[in-house]
Amino acid sequence: MLIRGNYQGSSFFELLRTDYPTLMPDFSPWIESAGVSIPHGTTVLAFKFADGVLVAGDRLATEGHRVASRDVEKVFSTDEYSLMAISGAAGPCIEMGKILSVELEHYEKIEGQALELEGKANKLGQMIRQNLPAAMQGLVVVPLFAGYDMRRGAGRLWKYDITGGRYEETEFEATGSGGIYASESLKKSWRPDLTADEAIAAAVTALTDAADQDRATGGVDLQRKIFPIVNLATNKKITRVDDATVEEIYRALVDERTVGGAS
Repeated sequence: MLIRGNYQGSSFFELLRTDYPTLMPDFSPWIESAGVSIPHGTTVLAFKFADGVLVAGDRLATEGHRVASRDVEKVFSTDEYSLMAISGAAGPCIEMGKILSVELEHYEKIEGQALELEGKANKLGQMIRQNLPAAMQGLVVVPLFAGYDMRRGAGRLWKYDITGGRYEETEFEATGSGGIYASESLKKSWRPDLTADEAIAAAVTALTDAADQDRATGGVDLQRKIFPIVNLATNKKITRVDDATVEEIYRALVDERTVGGAS
């Protein structure tokens, strides 16, 4: 038997907050632990291309100057047409990504239709705003959100500040410790009519440039066969670029930049 609580709307996040607050993510133990070292995700990026939008991220998480994990998933499919890329405190970021995914699925089941892409971006902004007290004490969540807008027939992307403010970008955006270097790289390679193959190459190049300048950005790890995550959102839904393609692009880039070029 279905038992209805006090909340009668279509937001899963508000349902938890109103009727089941004990199920909300609780980061207070981390906040209260003075001097604790918290894993942080580093560099992620997103940009538009001819067929939609690309979202990518490296795999490294750090605790100060220490490697916390070399194999973190920083790019999540929140539904069939949207993606979230995380940077900041890894725990809250990952939890927020999971909750947003359930939130969008819950909304579609209750309302009988998917939320518009801009509405999805608003939902994420609300969650970041709820995290502000934790952010003020170090548990900062600074994601990128992007997806294919079926109504407009185009890719769109947003960046956020720690208060939940969202800002739509018309070209590209990168954030995290290596974000400035990834952005500088994209300034040279980005254009709105990039094909999918050109967009993938631009993303791998930008993350490689960021890893070259920022020690907290992982880049490509050939020894461990760990590669950046690169996802495309188009009218054909979400596609993840396979590791073999990323490796091929990276090796070609290294050959090109080697003194004397490839033999």
